[in-house]
Amino acid sequence: MKPLEALSAGPLTRDKQDTLLLVAAALLVVAPHFAHLPPWIAGTVCVTLLWRVLLTLRGRRQPPAWLLLPIALIAMGGVFQSYGALLGRDPGVAMLALLFAFKLLEMHAKRDLYVVLFLGFFLMLTNFFYSQSMLTGLAMAATLVALLTVQVTFQYTGAVPSLGRRLRLAGKMFALAVPLAAVLFVLFPRFEGPLWGRPGDAQGPRSGLSDTMAPGTMTNLALSEDVAFRARFDGAAPAQSRLYWRGVVLSHYDGRTWTRIGGRLYRRDGDAMTLRVDGKPAPYEVTLEPSQQRWLFTLELTPPALEVPGERVGVSDELESFTVRPLDRRVRYRAAAYADYAVQPSLDPALTGKWLQLPAGFNPKARALARRLREMSGKEDAHVVAHVLLLLREQQFVYTLQPPLLGRDSIDEFLFVTRQGFCEHYSGAFVFLMRAAGIPARVVTGYQGGELNPVDGYMTVRQSDAHAWAEVWMAGQGWIRVDPTAAVAPDRVRLGIGGALPREAPFGIAAFRNDKDSWLARLRFQVNAANNAWNQWVLDYNPERQRNFLTELSELAGDWRALAALPALLALGWLWRLLRARRRRDPVQTAWERFGMLLARHGIARTADEGPHSLARRVAALALPDEKKAAMAEFLELYAALRYRALDDDERHRSVRRLAKLLSLSR
Repeated sequence: MKPLEALSAGPLTRDKQDTLLLVAAALLVVAPHFAHLPPWIAGTVCVTLLWRVLLTLRGRRQPPAWLLLPIALIAMGGVFQSYGALLGRDPGVAMLALLFAFKLLEMHAKRDLYVVLFLGFFLMLTNFFYSQSMLTGLAMAATLVALLTVQVTFQYTGAVPSLGRRLRLAGKMFALAVPLAAVLFVLFPRFEGPLWGRPGDAQGPRSGLSDTMAPGTMTNLALSEDVAFRARFDGAAPAQSRLYWRGVVLSHYDGRTWTRIGGRLYRRDGDAMTLRVDGKPAPYEVTLEPSQQRWLFTLELTPPALEVPGERVGVSDELESFTVRPLDRRVRYRAAAYADYAVQPSLDPALTGKWLQLPAGFNPKARALARRLREMSGKEDAHVVAHVLLLLREQQFVYTLQPPLLGRDSIDEFLFVTRQGFCEHYSGAFVFLMRAAGIPARVVTGYQGGELNPVDGYMTVRQSDAHAWAEVWMAGQGWIRVDPTAAVAPDRVRLGIGGALPREAPFGIAAFRNDKDSWLARLRFQVNAANNAWNQWVLDYNPERQRNFLTELSELAGDWRALAALPALLALGWLWRLLRARRRRDPVQTAWERFGMLLARHGIARTADEGPHSLARRVAALALPDEKKAAMAEFLELYAALRYRALDDDERHRSVRRLAKLLSLSR
């Protein structure tokens, strides 16, 4: 005995089976919302669905209205208590989920079924309020097919085909609608921004780099494999060691935390700073994920000329690119980087103190070390830099994701006691030593490296690629990038974060990044490419992208009129196919007419009002071999069954095939 039949008070009749199918589809609709609904609402929905299942299996009547109404009112009060309002995205979705479940307990007519189905269609769409990822789209497509299967099921008044056949029919309906939806998506005029506002995954907490850095800041980011941005180069991508994506410049240090102090805005007339670039530029395009931050990351060195559609962009004289407001949507911008550059060869004396600032009373040992290095190097700032890098390289410093906790004099403890740290430890200590030696220096945070996807050619930069390095000012040369982490762990720059942490596999970074050739890696690249294509061509299909796409399409077509005629031709072709399908002869009727011609050859003229049973008596009198007469008799009996008996789809298909075979045997 099947489990459901064991629970049922009687046999699983068609009504029970149809209702259970509806409840299963309802669960598919509402389950994705459980992640953001309060637990009591998710529990209430589950209990309501279970209640409906038990009522169906036991053959009990649905609860009366006088019981359901107070339950619904109490639930609405609970929604108000949880959200403080009944209007808005979250309380609206919560109420819709509850009412959708309660409506399953109040179904008395076919009209109620359609109410439940259309509530389900709408509730399914509200998932896009929270996430617009490709995975969400695929899940909603499966849910849509499930709801269509229920709708198809309730259209049958007689025998019902198997569940598999109903699923295939619903899938066919979905597949037939996809081309029309795709044409409308491509050609329908686009609006700036999402149709229903930003999804919830773009309105979450801030992610990525901030305008401060303390011990542990970069370590936390290194454990995240979330995508920060994707980049695509017009030509070959630069070497991994050149991929420094500039973000935030940190200038103030309070003994524990490095903080950004905004610089003056860059002016192209050169009053604010001097910038020289040389050589051949490397053009690229960045697609930046929503982060609730304002930073626009550029490859060093990118001249300040960014344009982001729909955003006001600023550039500081420290070459930080940023938007005026936090980014709660995916943005795209183009730029070009130069390998040969010079920034501020002449430093404004008024800014020197900003780059030499250190808090009093912190890290006396590090200050003493800086004085000794200055004495050893004389006036040669480059020698001081070289001595510090040599010290880091030769004194058994360790690059690790699990450095020990540091106390008040954190730089002293790091340099002379623990000697274990991540990039924020090395860059912060290096800049401290430079400033203590009288050399203007600053911390720069951003990302280093990236993973090139061989499938689509995009470079994916993740939060785990977050990095901090230093810049020192040299007379006549300007600001020079120095990465002290590279002195300790050169593989961090040469191979990326995965190559620098081979022994810390428990975090998953090394194994994840170093695996390039296995089937799992190939699958990962395919999935990443599919996600990127979804982002580029579905979520970011804005008016500008639509204009560019249609322009390119019209150039390929040779004439805009041909492009305009394309949808009309597709529609005419589709209409012709439908009309042709309507004119297609009924196979049963075709077989009957051919059987009539066969009888005519044997001397039996069938009259217009003569049915199969009358013909069977005349066929029995023919002087034909027994096997032919048996085939003719079975043909007539099967024809009568096909015309006058209620057959399910499976049985009908088998009978039609048998009818054609019997016609062949009768010849």
